[in-house]
Amino acid sequence: MSAITPSVPLRDVIGLDGRPPRLSESVLLMIDFQNTYRTGVMALEGAEQALAAAARLLDRARAAGTPVVHIVNDGGEDTPYDIRAHIGAISDQVAPADGEPVVVKRFPDSFHATELEKTLGDLGAGPGSGKDLVLAGFMTHMCVSSTAQGAFNLGYRPTVVAETTATRALAGPDGTVLPAATLHTAALTTIGDLFGLVVPTADALLT
Repeated sequence: MSAITPSVPLRDVIGLDGRPPRLSESVLLMIDFQNTYRTGVMALEGAEQALAAAARLLDRARAAGTPVVHIVNDGGEDTPYDIRAHIGAISDQVAPADGEPVVVKRFPDSFHATELEKTLGDLGAGPGSGKDLVLAGFMTHMCVSSTAQGAFNLGYRPTVVAETTATRALAGPDGTVLPAATLHTAALTTIGDLFGLVVPTADALLT
């Protein structure tokens, strides 16, 4: 049986830049690093490892003078996404520092019906500014993927740091369980085909 040959990524077909951004020339988006995903019904496989990687990335970004924007999903009171309660709060390891903006969203795409575009504009990082977006967060197949697509559609150049993301196992259309690792890889592959660059670790980004 012959080996499967991968198709040429859409990014290559249409000639998009494949060079990873520099942290110092980017804005870091920290997406939904809420306690929601560390325990209970929404616990993600690999959440703690991804959170630790995100903390390292955050430290590097702050040291490089990279603007940081934190994003949280507000699902309302008495839900796993209640940002007024500990369950929906940003995890202590990556808590916002003084002056770092926090954008509240209610949809997977962090740009949809939020202040994110305005916040980026205030930071001098609108589309065409030369500033890239570096994405880290939860969940790989949902809010990270949707935000990468939203950023691409608006003219930004997003890059997802794979080690800072995680997701959970789900049942496929035929009822077969899709392992978290498989869904994670599929989501990153979808992003990397067109919507953004995907780098394996924060170390792949030069300062």
